[in-house]
Order: sequence, then C-alpha cells, then structure tokens
Amino acid sequence: MIDKTREIALKTLYKIDKEQAYSNIVLNEEIKQNRKNLTEKDIGLISEIVYGVTTWRLTLDEIIKKYSKIRLKKISPWILNILRMGAYQIIFLDKIPKSAAVNESVNLAKRYGHSSSSNFVNAILRKIEKSNYEEFSQITDDIERISKTTSMPEWIIKELLKNNGVEEVEQICTNSNLKPQITIRVNILKITKKDLMKKLEEENIEYQEINIEEKLSEDFLILNKVKNIENLELFKNGYFTIQDISAGLTAKILNPQPCELVLDACSAPGGKTTYMAELMKNEGNIEAWDIHEHRTKLVEQNAKRLGIDIIKTQVKDASIYDEKINEKFDKILLDVPCLGIGVIKRKPDIKWQRKTEDIEEITKIQKTILEQCSKYLKPGGDLVYSTCSILKEENENIIFDFLNKNTDFEMVKNSKYSIMPDRQRDGFFICKLHKKILHKYYRNITFS
Repeated sequence: MIDKTREIALKTLYKIDKEQAYSNIVLNEEIKQNRKNLTEKDIGLISEIVYGVTTWRLTLDEIIKKYSKIRLKKISPWILNILRMGAYQIIFLDKIPKSAAVNESVNLAKRYGHSSSSNFVNAILRKIEKSNYEEFSQITDDIERISKTTSMPEWIIKELLKNNGVEEVEQICTNSNLKPQITIRVNILKITKKDLMKKLEEENIEYQEINIEEKLSEDFLILNKVKNIENLELFKNGYFTIQDISAGLTAKILNPQPCELVLDACSAPGGKTTYMAELMKNEGNIEAWDIHEHRTKLVEQNAKRLGIDIIKTQVKDASIYDEKINEKFDKILLDVPCLGIGVIKRKPDIKWQRKTEDIEEITKIQKTILEQCSKYLKPGGDLVYSTCSILKEENENIIFDFLNKNTDFEMVKNSKYSIMPDRQRDGFFICKLHKKILHKYYRNITFS
C-alpha cells in the first residue's frame, strides 16, 4: 500500500520539474486538493520532503550517480524523484527509519515505474543506506567541494567568489540551506510591539526578538513553531504582517515621512509598500505600481487588512518613462526584479531555474528601471535601490554606473547595506541615493 503523503510529495516534485514551477505554488495547490485527507503531521512531512529535495537536489543527484549504472538523464523523472526522496529521508531525516524510507520508495516505484524499477530503486537506496558522504568534504577544488557539500550550482559559486573569499562563499552557501524563520512586522498603526508580545503570550505563541541594530529591527519579531499563521486572529485583524527584516529595511532606510508623496515602482505583493505607509502614520500618498493587475490586487488586500488607505495602486511598467510625472515624488523605492540569490533558503527553486546568462538580461532591466524612475524624483528627494540578490553585478555595479552617468545624484553616507543570508535575515542589497538641488548661478552684468 502506497503512503499518501509521500505520493503527494512525489507528484509535487514531478510538477516542479516538468512545469519549471515554484515549489511553494505547486505544493500549496497539491495540499489544497488533498486537504480533507491530510493531518497537520502529514502536511509537515510533505513540505519537509518537497523543500528538502528541492534544496539538496544537486547533492542528492551526486550521491545517486555513485550507485547508478544508468545516467541520470536516462532515468524516468518519476523514478529519479523517488530516488531523491528516498535518499533525502535516509540522509537528512533522523526521525524516519531508513528501512521505512527504502520500503516506501520501492512501493512508489512499483506504481510509477516499469516492472524492474522497484528493484532498481531498492538496490540504489540500500547502498546509500550503508554509505557515508564525507568524501565530498575532502574534495580539494574549492568550487567543486562547495557545490557538492552545499548543493549550490557552480556558476553561483564562481559569481560569489569574484567579490568574496572562499570561506565567506562557503558560509553563504551553507546559510542558503537553513530553514527560514518566520519573521513578522508589527503594524504600528494598530498596536505597539509590547502589546503584541502580550497578545502572542496569551495565545501561547512563542516569539523572540531580533539581535541586530535596534533602530532597524524595532518593529520586527521572530515567531517559533507556529502553523497556519494566516489563520491566526491576530493576523486577520491586521496586528502584524509577515516580512523578513532585510526586506523591511528598505522602507526603514528610505524613511518616508507623513504627508510626503512616495512612489513604490515595483510594489507587489506590498510588504514594503505597507511598511512605508505605517512609517508615514497613514498620512500622505503612496503610488504603488506593478505590471500585473492580479499583483496590484495583492497590495490592495494587504493594505485593507492592515487598515491603510493612503496607497493607490496602478498597473504600470516601471521601465517605460512617463514624462507627465517628471520630478513628482518626494521619495522613491525601487525594489527591482533580480535573480534572488539572497533568498534561496526561501525559494530553493532559484538554484535550478536561474542560469549565468540571466545576469546580463536582468541587469539591463535593473539599469532601465533605475534610470527612468530616477527622473520622477524631486530635487532634494531620496531614492532607495534594492534587490534580494547578493551579486555585485546587480547591485554595486548598477549604482556606480548610474552615478557616473547622473552627476545630480549622490550616495547617502552610511546608507549602503550588503546583507548576506544568515539564520535571522535574507540576503539583500540596499542603497540610498539623494538627488541634489542644483542652483543656477548668473554673472552680475554691469551696464554702463
């Protein structure tokens, strides 16, 4: 008899591969379709297997290669994912008996493979069960060792090594495999941080404060062991929203003030937009753009739940210049599209969907958005450029190129942040630019 939870995990992994879809979207769809027949424990195991296999795919494939006489490309996608699932459970999940991981994988292979598939799966997983993998850590080539021990594509490692040392890159790759924590931002329009902590305690929800610079993290908390967070009454009532501290810093560093006119040119789903509104005490105006209407709806939904009414959404392409709004805004936030290398621990699919050639394409978009949207800023105003990537090509290089071409802008002192992923924060780049007020000087003309 086939275990339902593992079968759902297998179908999810197959769809992710076949459709090049994001794991969280496919996983949510599969769980939703089967919700009546699943317990919270079942959902936890499905999520663990899906995210675990997606995170460690490269390393799992390297281990499977050692014992398979058939090349991975020749193995059926169903069987390959069954092998990955089995290997992940054997190596990474101590609470699951190795024999159970093997037997359940064999049962899946009987349904989703050919007549000999179950014997093939059984033979490989039995060998994996008896092996250890310390040999990967003994590899002398730095790039190959980091790749196989942290399941990171070599092209990403090479990019990171351009501006970081080997030990630092290895730490970045290791941190990118950490399970992300649930970070929440207190809605200061509705409740104080102290009062929210009291309410969390009343609900027996564990939390902890964030151990970084107090002024930058004062509105944030980490929640522990909480499930179905969006079903909590505290969430529904708009007392907090889910947001990583690094993402929140973009709004904090821009520092929008009440009654200002602010542009968020790449706003969806609205986490940074709503934080700016909260910092502005819900006074002033924020224009929030996105190129897709369904994504602007997400901004509107978030704003409504949080009790914010100063955000006006618009379907608009930030890369296309609009002369009508030239020098219109006091402040601008540009959290531009990027490769997302800093948030791999939340979206492990990024490792397998991005390619080195994508850098050139994405940086063209980033340069265009910064160049065009900078024209909408009033003289004397501030602009924050940010990405959830940690590659220099998408960050410092974009800023320096822009400043060389736009002498009326300058970088604000102590406002450039290159945040590497760690246990508490996502990887992020944030930089604040100021538009100078240029005065015209006229010579005194003497008439005789």
